[in-house]
Amino acid sequence: MKRLEVRELEYFLAVADTLHFGQAAERLGIAPPPLSRAIAQLERRLGRPLFKRTSRRVELTAAGQILEVEARAVLRSLDRAILRTRQAGQPVLRIATPPGTGAGLLRDLVRGYVTTFGGGSVELVFTREQTSAVRDGRADVALICSSDDLSGLDAQTVTTERPVALVPSDHPLAGRTAVTPADLLRDRAYRAELPPVGLDALVDLVATGQLIAVIGDSAVDRLGHHVVAVPVTGLPATEVLLAWPADAHDTRVADLLDLIELPQRRPA
Repeated sequence: MKRLEVRELEYFLAVADTLHFGQAAERLGIAPPPLSRAIAQLERRLGRPLFKRTSRRVELTAAGQILEVEARAVLRSLDRAILRTRQAGQPVLRIATPPGTGAGLLRDLVRGYVTTFGGGSVELVFTREQTSAVRDGRADVALICSSDDLSGLDAQTVTTERPVALVPSDHPLAGRTAVTPADLLRDRAYRAELPPVGLDALVDLVATGQLIAVIGDSAVDRLGHHVVAVPVTGLPATEVLLAWPADAHDTRVADLLDLIELPQRRPA
């Protein structure tokens, strides 16, 4: 069978998104009849109906649901290939990192690379979607937690973070040498899930008594005088990884890995 065209996949996804041929045609900037003919031709080529059509509604068939997933993956891969091609030969290594990453680890990574390859050789991409930034080509490598989804990525452990509870400096737990999860659960300000803010805002929430939270100990050097970090027993340590596309074969990532002592590499 002749290979499908990108245009055909875009037409199909427009209908799959809207489940309405008229709205899909308007989105694509074409008239509905040519879109209907293109979808019908695609169905004939594939030998399967992609949509159930009635006078009232349009629905994806089982075959259409499969093609929707695969078509999106194909277009994402194509976009990533175009982006990587345009960036080929660029000396800048783009590292995706969440806001508020522990200054020590990030400092060591960036300074080591800049010392070896010169100023301007690193660009930081601040995002909470680090793996997405790597997968779609916005970043070359990412700092992530071991609990993140590693599908399609290679990864390398760079450090281990131990859990610490952030409490106000005048809090009853601030003078303890360690606390347990049970201790934290007794406090109304404790939140198991961190709010979607950077470290500076997180510290402000703790300092003002609005939050008690558990984070990794790499960020302790950024707490200031009004927040105390108390070790938490009974919670596992978290591995911090460098992750990059498994198919990238990027020499810049290899250069970064060569600059630091690393434990065993994790395959995808």
